[in-house]
Amino acid sequence: MIPPILGTGPLTAGVSSPGTALTGAELLRRAHGAARRLDGVARIAVDEPNPVHRLCWLLGADLAGAATLVVGPEWSRPESVLADASPGAVVSGAPAEAEPVAARGDERTQFYLPTTSGSSGSPKVLVRTRASWLASFAALDVALRRDDVVLVPGPLSSSLFLFGALHSLHQDREVRLLPKWSATAAAEQCRDATVVHLVPAMLAALLSVWERRPELRAACALRLIVCGGAGVDGVLEQRLRRLLPGCELLEYYGSAEHSLIAARRGAPRLRPLVDVDVRDAAGNSLPAETGGVLWVRSELTFVGHLRRGVLDAAEPGWSSVGDRAVRHEDGTVSVLGRTGSTISTGGSLVVAEEVESALRACGGVRDVVVAGTPHRRLGALVTAVLEVDPLAAPTRAELRAGTRHLEPAKRPRRWLAMSALPRTGSGKPARADIAEALRESALDAEELR
Repeated sequence: MIPPILGTGPLTAGVSSPGTALTGAELLRRAHGAARRLDGVARIAVDEPNPVHRLCWLLGADLAGAATLVVGPEWSRPESVLADASPGAVVSGAPAEAEPVAARGDERTQFYLPTTSGSSGSPKVLVRTRASWLASFAALDVALRRDDVVLVPGPLSSSLFLFGALHSLHQDREVRLLPKWSATAAAEQCRDATVVHLVPAMLAALLSVWERRPELRAACALRLIVCGGAGVDGVLEQRLRRLLPGCELLEYYGSAEHSLIAARRGAPRLRPLVDVDVRDAAGNSLPAETGGVLWVRSELTFVGHLRRGVLDAAEPGWSSVGDRAVRHEDGTVSVLGRTGSTISTGGSLVVAEEVESALRACGGVRDVVVAGTPHRRLGALVTAVLEVDPLAAPTRAELRAGTRHLEPAKRPRRWLAMSALPRTGSGKPARADIAEALRESALDAEELR
């Protein structure tokens, strides 16, 4: 009996992480062992560092008709998240093997409890059904090859990486998991892996490894990079084309609430996978080529939030998470960034992501977050917090030159450098933490001169 989330089977492909490897048959036996232990439980939390064992528990919960919260070790307030999820069991360790049990539930059964990433605030617990996840697999529309090996180098507490693992197993393809992100370890795994799921910051770090170590680049077997979580800017894509000219990029845009929204593959702009609309602050639809707030209508959408164990159901129909976007005449969309990342300075509104994109094109910049430093007269100073290459750190003059094409209000007035930006568990810069540290004058960073 195959867990419903994996379709009708078979499951012959194995799953491995450093120190742990299971064949498809062993994975199933452990999933059935987990299901027997979880009999009668509606929601579980998996607090287990081994990613293979995490996957066993989640598949077992799916068999038992239970929804799973995968605990993130990076959560600053795990007790708050657990209180909202209110699981009937908190599990850890490796589930024992067992004979098959009958699968419970149907497509409307609550399957997964994702949390918002925490990159822009405290995580919230959402609820997704089996049907929405199965429809997400179809929406991505990626047919893996029979001999593909799929690398998932981030924590399964992130829905982005969990999606990558389950999408691969749904097609009965081998999955390799890394419990903790390491660009060097990922580059080593890419000797055999043919597909990888990443966020742009990870891709940038991986490209840096290949630039420093040409022997690893020469040995790289990748044919497809699936990238989500943030936009892939032109500079990053050009680096990829230069280093791995035969590797295809599939970029998708989505949210924890809506799952997949748009994707691009061999095209310059994202094409919607579901119904989208761009509206003004009053909720009126805007004409093409006009920036506004993106609204989504989709069968992939979450069914609601959990608050202290009680489901606060989402309203059916159109909804928004506050991302700003432009809908083009040809039906494609460009995502401009989250409304919450917009900086009000001297009467002007600055979209942080536009400034960040310009700065990532500067030499020596590995990653950047643009946020506001409180200012009595202007409201906020546009501040660039940069993760720089210690061997080739840019000067402030070089960075200013790289933003000269921006409108004056959008150019950073303050420049800070760090060896590494604070990050969420999924590898994205922890924008909310950085913004709060700037407000409290508590960011451990050096002023660029």
